[in-house]
Amino acid sequence: MSNAYPIGTPGQPWGKEERTQWLHTVSIKRSYQEEVLSKINALKDRFDVEQYGALSYNAARYPQFGIRSRNFDASKPTILITGGVHGYETSGVHGALKFLDTEALNYTEHFNLVVAPCVSPWGYETINRWNPQTVDPNRSFYENSPSEEAANVMAWVKGLGVEIFTHIDLHETTDTDESEFRPALAARDGKEYEPDTVPDGFYTVGDTDMPNTEFQTAIINEVRKVTHIAPADENGNIIGTPVEQEGVINYPTKKLGLCSGFTNCQYGTTTEVYPDSPKVTDEECNDAQVAAVRGALNYLLSVQ
Repeated sequence: MSNAYPIGTPGQPWGKEERTQWLHTVSIKRSYQEEVLSKINALKDRFDVEQYGALSYNAARYPQFGIRSRNFDASKPTILITGGVHGYETSGVHGALKFLDTEALNYTEHFNLVVAPCVSPWGYETINRWNPQTVDPNRSFYENSPSEEAANVMAWVKGLGVEIFTHIDLHETTDTDESEFRPALAARDGKEYEPDTVPDGFYTVGDTDMPNTEFQTAIINEVRKVTHIAPADENGNIIGTPVEQEGVINYPTKKLGLCSGFTNCQYGTTTEVYPDSPKVTDEECNDAQVAAVRGALNYLLSVQ
């Protein structure tokens, strides 16, 4: 299949001109201030809220905030929850915020909670996977990162001076992954776009080096109460990767620079909600993210 993406020359990676051309196609579609910061501010009566960074291309418009449970106790395990690493994946952001608003206080007796609900606020407003430099933050979680979004949250977490016991990174897989974002990626890198299928349902991505099979199972079983679990395709894969168990695949998270791999956590997972299914509403997608966190934390309590 030829590369039909409207920017660039097939077979040639983008240069500055193509990246600029792409940026000119992007526009603001929703408000980070109204939809996200307002919810973060509403949590200040129950949690410690702090600004840990701001994106240099518009620091006033795109501050980055982290939220922590109060009365941090070094003897308790610390749970990191991240959302909006890909800003367009809406339920990652609002699922993290809904968990804080509705269920987090049920767990603060047992865990320290650290939450970065919207790592990529520019991506949130423009409904985009990349940042303005055509960099994917979720391939950039390593030292000297090319992504401000990734670098800032990594520095914040490191500065807390605690070991992360568990990291839950909240994502979505959408129809636009195949209609826009993967074709754009192929064009950017001068490669041929190879179509894949979008999984119809929820799944998780574990770490190849530390899959924590029972942990992933607990998440899947809790989420299935809210939404359907993605089946494998005819080749036994989800997004081109062999299914380890129902609704679970594994990636080498550190090698790929994924958010869920930047700490040395004992338990890690990336959730993938499917918001384009006719079977779910936006709120059910948020609820699926909350269920994933709840399933993870309940499992950890059961094995302590």
